[in-house]
Amino acid sequence: MAQILYLKELALAWPRLTRLTFFLCGALLMLSFAPVGWFGLAPVLLLPFLCSTLYMEPRLAARHGFWYGAGLFLAGTYWIYISVHVFGEAPLLLAVFLMLAMVVVMGWFYAATAFLISKLTAGHATRLLLAAPAAWVAIEWLRGWILSGFPWMSLGYGQIDSSLAGFAPIAGVYGVSLVLMVSTSALLVAIVTQQKMRLVAVSIAVIPWFVGVLIGDIEWTSEAGPSVRATIVQGGVSQDRKWTREQFRPTLELYRNSIRANPDSDLIVWPEVALPARLDMVEDYVEQLQSDINVRGQTLLFGILEWDADVERMYNSVVLIDGEDRGTRQIYRKRHLVPFGEFFPVPGFVREWMRLMSLPYSDMSAGDDEQPLLRMADGNQLAVAICYEDAYGAEQLYALSEATLLINVSNDAWFGESIAPHQHLEIARMRALEAGRYVVRATNNGVSAFIGPDGSLLQTGEQFLYVSMSHDVTPRKGLTPYAMVGNWPVISFVLLIVGWLAYRPRPS
Repeated sequence: MAQILYLKELALAWPRLTRLTFFLCGALLMLSFAPVGWFGLAPVLLLPFLCSTLYMEPRLAARHGFWYGAGLFLAGTYWIYISVHVFGEAPLLLAVFLMLAMVVVMGWFYAATAFLISKLTAGHATRLLLAAPAAWVAIEWLRGWILSGFPWMSLGYGQIDSSLAGFAPIAGVYGVSLVLMVSTSALLVAIVTQQKMRLVAVSIAVIPWFVGVLIGDIEWTSEAGPSVRATIVQGGVSQDRKWTREQFRPTLELYRNSIRANPDSDLIVWPEVALPARLDMVEDYVEQLQSDINVRGQTLLFGILEWDADVERMYNSVVLIDGEDRGTRQIYRKRHLVPFGEFFPVPGFVREWMRLMSLPYSDMSAGDDEQPLLRMADGNQLAVAICYEDAYGAEQLYALSEATLLINVSNDAWFGESIAPHQHLEIARMRALEAGRYVVRATNNGVSAFIGPDGSLLQTGEQFLYVSMSHDVTPRKGLTPYAMVGNWPVISFVLLIVGWLAYRPRPS
């Protein structure tokens, strides 16, 4: 009780200092994610957050939780400013407003997490073992879909290179977050409780890390056929030059030459909107591509904007053409669009103001929630995710029973030399691990990569340069436990725990 009163009095006596401390702890937590990847920092930097929920009343804990989350997202997603102002050419004040608005909204999620944990724990350390992991993961999951969702910076992503990643094929990224929070909560309980409980708490804190090593060696999927020689082409054209008139022809020639330069490749993948035009405007060029790959019997995937004149809609699409089925195109249309990038959830008068200010104001259209997989001539089926979509792993589960390879195309040039492309690559690695499939990831400006079914990086391309790199990828079949059931076992479990603790009498 003395500890509770001391921490509460400290927070009330020095509110700015304690909130600044929590803000800095949240900001430093970013170091556990890519590109730094110091995953061992996460348990240490989560301790102050958990300590506040144990030793402060709910409202006070929520205030500190807000600043913790604000620090994490300001340090981890400052690149929103770069994409909106530097490359999107939006006014400076608008870019700063959107960035800070995102930070504030994310801070509220962490305030809610702290409030809920404090309420469920009621100052009782042993209840923290259940309350903290359950509340954290429940709200982390809610953050992934409320208001179209923003699942960036989920704790599990930062553990892609730790032994806890072994839980991903079983329980997904939220399962990894859950195990990390169980371990960290137990660590705090071991610090603050008496000798008798301390040994149990230390065991709970340590065991998941050793279990992760054991289950990490399990191969949940198996080979489904001979290897495919795949080639990734990264154009290396900067975002500020990509859509200029003088760059249009060189871009088309650059990509077409990549086909001739890789005659032995079975599959060639170009990035998201690799061709800076609408599909209907470059029909002659696509016919030339078809002729090129007919000679070698290859399969080509390329990103492009697609205009459907029948319904007057624009799609962000990936087109597949191959040398076996001449003239037939298979198309995947992006389903999960980026708010304020590909669609604008604003009232009409704001949209009109954006038009008058020469800002982007028209919406792209989303493709169907479930679409046929793209099929290569050799029978391999490709599950495609365009850019931001691969942050929503559960939305891709429908495709995994048939998919033998995963394709991710992106345009991370919008984020310049920031940490965003590295964070995005980390997310793609988690998708490979959850599905037990190879991922072929092509981006306009980096980081392009071949990713193994264990989430390992097999080959990466240097950022901001033209890159053409090839690797043999093996099609795989079968489903990991996570691919069979998705997030529902973990989410159902944590919601049940929250409900049980809420109605269970709290100790005095």
